[in-house]
Amino acid sequence: MNSTFWWVLGLLIMIVTIAVAAVYLRDMNRAYDRISGRSTIVPIPFGDLEFVEGGNASGESVLVVHGAGGGYDQGELIAQTVLDEKFRWIIPSRFGYLGSALPENATWNDQADVYAYLLDHLGIDQVAVVAMSQGGPSALLFAVNHPDWVSSLTCISCGVVASDSESQADANRKGAILKTIFRYDFLYRTVSKLFKKQLLGMIGANDEVIAVLTPNQSKKVNRLIEYMNPAAPRSAGVVFDNEAALPGDRIAKIKVPTLIIHAKDDLLQLYHNAEFAASTIPGSKLMNYESGGHILLIVEQEAVSKAVTDHIEGNKNIMNTLN
Repeated sequence: MNSTFWWVLGLLIMIVTIAVAAVYLRDMNRAYDRISGRSTIVPIPFGDLEFVEGGNASGESVLVVHGAGGGYDQGELIAQTVLDEKFRWIIPSRFGYLGSALPENATWNDQADVYAYLLDHLGIDQVAVVAMSQGGPSALLFAVNHPDWVSSLTCISCGVVASDSESQADANRKGAILKTIFRYDFLYRTVSKLFKKQLLGMIGANDEVIAVLTPNQSKKVNRLIEYMNPAAPRSAGVVFDNEAALPGDRIAKIKVPTLIIHAKDDLLQLYHNAEFAASTIPGSKLMNYESGGHILLIVEQEAVSKAVTDHIEGNKNIMNTLN
């Protein structure tokens, strides 16, 4: 081969590299712009706390607690998926996500206390709580430690208790991989674009669930994945989520009306979490599905949304009556 061939090949490689870099930078700029300037930051004893509000300002207040890889923007997706616009949404970014600080030696108890600081700051006496995935531990402990603030609790695909099973070990391996992926914007974006099916597997959806998604469901799943960009400002939160001890038996102290929604084929937050919660929280209700994985709230959106709404509205005055 003559030198001209290598010169042309090198030029093509350079052009492709520049094009890929340009697309990446464009997408990252859009991702950072999307999360910029829309939230409120308040200083509390645990450091900066970021939150947003949405829905109907005069409606029933609902504290929405996002899952791993999230932030207030994922919380908004959860609210838009399962809550009616008649509710007032209060959505914080948890420890280490986006604009919220991660205190040294933080615990789920601390995160639960943060919600009390936030509600006190907003002058709100009571909320319904809706938690997703790894938002579960702090939501459960909020109900344990601050019951007067909670009118009802809904846990969707939530983490609750550790297990020694092989399935749990596999879920833990997925969590460890996700910790690495979320360290770098480029790595998460590359995986989410080129290995989307594998990424969905790591976040708890098996091939059978993915294969039967409707076009509308696929669009919502893609949006969920896209809204984990940028990843780097969420990486500290992902590490905390994977390392902090789960509440376990402490949830037996919960007295507020509790609804547990979970799929039996969830590969990330295994179904034993739901079984444990349902058998441990007095008077709790379990709503289970054979399929839906860790994206159950999208797969069964209509049914889940109705159940959440009915649970909130059916219990909004109960705690006031009891108190």
